[in-house]
Amino acid sequence: MKEKVILAYSGGLDTTAIIPWLKENFDYEVICCCIDCGQGEELDGLEERAKLSGASKLYIENIIDEFCDEYIVPCVQAGAVYENKYLLGTSMARPVIAKRLVEIARKEGASAICHGATGKGNDQIRFELGIKALAPDLKIIAPWRMTDIWTMQSREDEIEYCKQHGIDLPFDAKHSYSRDRNLWHISHEGLELEDPANEPNYDDLLVLGVTPEKAPDEAEYVTMTFEAGVPKSINGKAMKVSEIITELNRLGGKHGIGIVDIVENRVVGMKSRGVYETPGGTILMEAHDQLEELVLDRATMEVKKDMGNKMAQIVYEGKWFTPLREAVQAFVESTQKYVTGEVKFKLYKGNIIKAGTTSPYSLYSESLASFTTGELYDHHDASGFITLFGLPLKVRAMMLAANEKDQ
Repeated sequence: MKEKVILAYSGGLDTTAIIPWLKENFDYEVICCCIDCGQGEELDGLEERAKLSGASKLYIENIIDEFCDEYIVPCVQAGAVYENKYLLGTSMARPVIAKRLVEIARKEGASAICHGATGKGNDQIRFELGIKALAPDLKIIAPWRMTDIWTMQSREDEIEYCKQHGIDLPFDAKHSYSRDRNLWHISHEGLELEDPANEPNYDDLLVLGVTPEKAPDEAEYVTMTFEAGVPKSINGKAMKVSEIITELNRLGGKHGIGIVDIVENRVVGMKSRGVYETPGGTILMEAHDQLEELVLDRATMEVKKDMGNKMAQIVYEGKWFTPLREAVQAFVESTQKYVTGEVKFKLYKGNIIKAGTTSPYSLYSESLASFTTGELYDHHDASGFITLFGLPLKVRAMMLAANEKDQ
């Protein structure tokens, strides 16, 4: 009986070519597994393609709600943004994909998992750390790193290889953007983006929305509610998180929200340039931040910012299934108890503009913040506070003055 391998299958040319390659070089029974994180129409026709290519079976696993509730929401609550710009769209999806691949491998009694990530990227690390953490006994096959037996170097090579193995599918050799899509975002790399000196060709590039220049000339108001840091409704309509992100994607795309052009530092040590579209995610993160401003105290916000940066690094580096991620997430969850309320904003040509925030747990006191004297605040108290708060500065200045005098 042949050993089984689970192939993380997207239906694209790379993973389609891997099917006959695995059979030819390892004599495996190939079971394809496509993990649906919200790729949309990209999943059309996958079953027929996988079977024609020689797979014995194809799983299409819908994990959209798990992805949203257990991976996206903790990152939103943490304010996890990598290098101040990247909202972790690809990074957040990889651990949940790895988890489901392992589950299918166990169900099928497979001895290996194969992925089509390249040897230069971050995804190989994210997939493999996830698999190692959950199933250290499973073999991992990464064709793009096996240059002694994976000899294909171009799309033309892969198309020719498929034809030689009786697989004649509607792929063409035209080089297009390298993209990764899920419910949270879509990333674009390649073509003119490979040179940071080039402006992105947004007319050809954008998938989820339009540029701010092409957005409507009228602003649109949006109201959201949160309970304990979890989004609950848009414009008065209660929805689950995946539905909220879907609707925010529509609104954000329409108004040119969430387009980021970034040169980032990959885990493997090189810089790469890409354009990310995250319309709904950008709005959701901003709305959550807007509410936290009201309800979190200064000291907690200060530490939480550090924890958000740490969470972003953990997720970016593929270390989801680690004690550190669990500990950081536990801290973040403890800060979310009172992040409840309503956030209003308007969307206009790439901008998210505040239009009012309310919370039953707001720490904002109008009588304290106003210029009139409130009951809790005596202006005279500020004199003593400033004296003590500024004491180190005064002592240092006196010391410097005394030393200058001696010289």
